[in-house]
Amino acid sequence: MANSAGDRFDSLLSLMARLRGDGGCPWDLEQTRASLKPYLLEEAYEVLDAIDDGSTNHLVEELGDLLFQVVFHCQIGSEHGEFTMSDVLEQLSNKMIRRHPHVFAGGTVGSASDALAQWERIKHEEGGPGGQPRSAVDGVPRLLPALLRAQRLQVKAGRVGFDWRDWRDAWKKVQEEVVEVEAILASKDTGRVPEEMGDLLFSMVNVARLRGIDAEDCLRQATDKFTRRFREVEAEMTAAGRKFSDASAQDLDHAWEAVKERERASSQGPGAER
Repeated sequence: MANSAGDRFDSLLSLMARLRGDGGCPWDLEQTRASLKPYLLEEAYEVLDAIDDGSTNHLVEELGDLLFQVVFHCQIGSEHGEFTMSDVLEQLSNKMIRRHPHVFAGGTVGSASDALAQWERIKHEEGGPGGQPRSAVDGVPRLLPALLRAQRLQVKAGRVGFDWRDWRDAWKKVQEEVVEVEAILASKDTGRVPEEMGDLLFSMVNVARLRGIDAEDCLRQATDKFTRRFREVEAEMTAAGRKFSDASAQDLDHAWEAVKERERASSQGPGAER
């Protein structure tokens, strides 16, 4: 078929080569792996936004933009004589087959968790770059958002048995960390505040994880909620002909609580009890 995914992919590779070739785009020609790093990260986050939006068309567009970043890096690799898209696809396919013996090699697994444990075992046996032994917590990028990285590290450690029995034990640790943070804040040892605050946040991520909650998404939702409410307070102040700088802390707090109350009433609906 002329319009098959393979044909379209080949056309995309040719398009990328033209953008980087003689008579191509000056901007594309200037790009390096380093210069493309922020775009790769940005496109990944835009895919997440599209998933949250629930718009299929938006998701298709953003997945295409993310794919283009992969194609861009492969074009640069090809120009340097290092690797091509074919190498990337071959290595990816081989890895997927190797780590799914229950699908491709007659093996069996009893559940999704068993399949995941098998994946980690095979990955560990493969070793890291240069054949070096892998740590159970390898493969979690340092550049991930901090909450997401903490949760991924905890998940990996938990798969080899280094974990709390349940969320209740993890919550006790949170309470211990709160006491430690309170004590250090009240002391003159300000140099330890970041460490203790970090321990508290890390402990909170443990509780979220053990309750099946994504800590990164929790904070993202809380941030979105704060932004929405803050803008409503701003709008109220503007409508009243007032400026933030002219309002007292009490006035702002009253406006904030009013916005929260309206949200609660709206979520309850007209017939709900108050």
